[in-house]
Amino acid sequence: MENNIQNLPKWDNKVQYLLACIGFAVGLGNVWRFPYLCQIYGGGAFLIPYLIALVFEGLPLLYLEMAIGQRLRRGSIGIWTAISPLLGGVGIGSMMVSLLVGLFYNTILAWVLWYFFHSFQNPLPWSQCPLSANRTPYDDECERSTPVNYFWYRKTLNISSDIEISGSLHPPMVIFQLAAWCILYVCYIKGIKSVGKALYVTVTFPYLVLTIFLIRALILPGATDGLVYLFTPDWEILKNPQVWLDAATQIFFSLSLGFGGLIAFSSYNDEKNNCERDVVLVGVINGATSLYASIPIFAILGFKATSNFDRCLKQYVLLLTNHFDIADQNMTIENYQELYDHLNQTQPSEVAGLGLQECNLQTFLDQSASGTGLAFIVFTQAVVEMPGSQVWAVLFFIMLFSLGLSSMFGNLQGILTPLSDLNMIPKWIPNEAVTGLICLVSFAVSLIFTLGSGNYWVEVFNGYVGSVPLLIIAFFEITGVIYGRGIKTFSDDIYHMTGRQPNIYWKACWMVISPLLLLVVLIAYVVLQAQILPSYPAWNPDYVSKSSVLAGQCPPITSLDSDYENRKHILA
Repeated sequence: MENNIQNLPKWDNKVQYLLACIGFAVGLGNVWRFPYLCQIYGGGAFLIPYLIALVFEGLPLLYLEMAIGQRLRRGSIGIWTAISPLLGGVGIGSMMVSLLVGLFYNTILAWVLWYFFHSFQNPLPWSQCPLSANRTPYDDECERSTPVNYFWYRKTLNISSDIEISGSLHPPMVIFQLAAWCILYVCYIKGIKSVGKALYVTVTFPYLVLTIFLIRALILPGATDGLVYLFTPDWEILKNPQVWLDAATQIFFSLSLGFGGLIAFSSYNDEKNNCERDVVLVGVINGATSLYASIPIFAILGFKATSNFDRCLKQYVLLLTNHFDIADQNMTIENYQELYDHLNQTQPSEVAGLGLQECNLQTFLDQSASGTGLAFIVFTQAVVEMPGSQVWAVLFFIMLFSLGLSSMFGNLQGILTPLSDLNMIPKWIPNEAVTGLICLVSFAVSLIFTLGSGNYWVEVFNGYVGSVPLLIIAFFEITGVIYGRGIKTFSDDIYHMTGRQPNIYWKACWMVISPLLLLVVLIAYVVLQAQILPSYPAWNPDYVSKSSVLAGQCPPITSLDSDYENRKHILA
């Protein structure tokens, strides 16, 4: 083992190491999960539990993983077996979680590639319904839904009615799934030597795109409404314990703790490195990125809500104008409410017969979504309405792919380094072949996500693989280091690396606060999971399926997606 430590590769420079940690920590969740939580939990009020969780849970665990990896210079299995043979299962658990998360995470990258490929078309393929089989009217199923929903559920997923109906492989998704794994392999073919160079692009480019989107989004009509909606605090909601639970789990998963990737990356560091400064830098950048990404996202969602609000008013203006023979231009969006109130007072029965509902901007702003619903439904619909929609679509999906790819580097490293620790691979097999074999096997297994039921399996993996297992792993990590290796030995390790002992804040968190928080979150998580399990779509046959919505058998898919996300957000 000592010989393996001496032969470990090293980062070319400190910048590559920091980019690797930032890229692994900052992922798709910063763009489509954090803004959603801010919105449903009182905007700026959510930042309070989020920052508390970052300070007392996220940063201490991040420090522990990066420090122990740098000191012992081994992967997740090697480190925990060195501390105690009884902890070897922690490393194996981290490796399995990295493998399983990588399977569905790379599937999302395949979806992103699919949308990126179609973003060069003019008009965008999700901007209008396709023609029916006889080439005359538009597809009836699409017209009963929306073009955006049709392209997502039918063209992209070819989704089946429920998880028990697998359907056949969707050939386009098989191709893009293979492309996603090939890109990952090419970037990782030389290990951290090639990854280090790729990180300069995959980590920095999303910030460039976010800045471009920020500038463009802020000048869109309705952007202010979106930002006000996001940042208006609702202090009463802090009384809800669910807010605190979601904040704790969000910061935990946002920093990618428990996967073993951060331990592996840190093991390639110089032993004499100020890891405490690195921890603060990575943690602050991760939190700031979540907030920074929320601004353009909700400015664009505000634009979308305003567009839908104006469209609603225009339809009602046209309907009232035609029904009451009002002269053209006498009734406009600006005076709609005034004239509507007048007609409702003078001819209430006729107005009631039209079945008009109130056009409310707040209602459109409330139509939130997270995860794939935000990226592939809400945002794509908003992009269609923006001038130069192809350019914004290309930039958006390049940004998502860059974010996801840099996170996949950490997942793959969380598999490769433990395998090296176990000495399972003969020395004569080159690393390129090992990486290629893992990617090939992963691609073969991930074909389950290209079936008609693939999206349901993605949700199951997302809900269960990256939740309770990581909480358990993190709990054993912190108790294993602090009470197994010992707080005094660990403090001496940090002194050896940084030249100073950890202060009282770090020690208090490691010994009491963080383990207690993890235990509380784990128990609360399991309790809430048990409560919502009966209503989870995959196990509830009475829960309406997405395909039945698309077929026009129930309300629009957007309302279902919002409800679906609300039901599963604890699992995500």
